[in-house]
Amino acid sequence: MAVPEKANFDEATDVREFPHGRVEVVEVAGGEVARLTLMPGWKWSEHVKPKVGTDLCQGAHFQYVISGRVMVEMADGTQIEIGPGDVNMLPAGHDAWVLGDEDCVVVDWGGLDAWSKLAA
Repeated sequence: MAVPEKANFDEATDVREFPHGRVEVVEVAGGEVARLTLMPGWKWSEHVKPKVGTDLCQGAHFQYVISGRVMVEMADGTQIEIGPGDVNMLPAGHDAWVLGDEDCVVVDWGGLDAWSKLAA
């Protein structure tokens, strides 16, 4: 019989810091969930690309935005702006950057493999 589980980001099992951001990871129900805090000025292609070595983010993300705003641009030029209350799915092959002067806080149920290279 399954038992209830919970995890709290204040007790993250893994924290990955990078310029203008951080990822906190918790484990629950056999999986991982991340809370991303992306600060004003953060841009994937400037602050993450040099570390992971791919032209675009190759993680597929399923996310909920708590605060702040991010612009996402796909390889074909398609753009989508996401903000508070938005649930979104981002396929692999995108760049992203924070809009405005507020931290963007996002809960991410996918694409953690894309962030794992930041731990090295």
